[in-house]
Amino acid sequence: MQGLRATIRHWMEGRAESNLWIRVIPFAVFLVLTGLQGNLGVDSRFWAYFAKTWIGAALLWVIWPFIPEMRWRWSWTALAAGVGVFLLWIGLDTVVAALGLVGNYHRMPGPFTPWNPFVQYGEASLWAWILVLTRLIGSSLVVPPLEEVFYRSFVYRYLISSRFETVPMNRFDLRSFVMTSAVFALSHGEWLAALLCGFVYQWTVLRKNRLGDAMVAHAITNFLLGLWVIYRPAWHFW
Repeated sequence: MQGLRATIRHWMEGRAESNLWIRVIPFAVFLVLTGLQGNLGVDSRFWAYFAKTWIGAALLWVIWPFIPEMRWRWSWTALAAGVGVFLLWIGLDTVVAALGLVGNYHRMPGPFTPWNPFVQYGEASLWAWILVLTRLIGSSLVVPPLEEVFYRSFVYRYLISSRFETVPMNRFDLRSFVMTSAVFALSHGEWLAALLCGFVYQWTVLRKNRLGDAMVAHAITNFLLGLWVIYRPAWHFW
């Protein structure tokens, strides 16, 4: 891993586009791995998620030194945003259901089957619990930095200027604000909640002038949602 970091550092030297690719490539890899879920047999819905979580964690470890804004930052704003988005997400469930678009219904061929390893492998299955804990960890600690760096650090600022790294984190641009959240929403089954969620996370970045608070907010939302999924149970959110 250290050798890979040294290789990346050498590659980045003197390349103006390196700041772009170091933020885009890890997210693209994560997206490709996401696309494998369910497309390599029923079991791939589960093992592909397991694999992408730990590959995503490895990618984060490799790129961490090269993205200075990708640092966790606690604040009361982050806490309020994270809890607020969680309540918004589960509260809008009835609205989304009325539109016939609960969870990933509109993206799944045939009858919708929630991501539930206990149904697939049995209530007493150790593998099922490993998958559930991996998803909880992945959604809380891996997904937030990967997505926030891509959407809020890269896409939002790139829509303002191709020299995005020169754009301050707290610069407001209405077109970029709306478009970034719209793209974020398109990558989620719960598109309505995701759109509003994107607005809140972007507002958090603008308010605090740093990315870390949005990462923490995103992590809090996903952790609470994961606990909700397990406790209720409400597997359609996963």
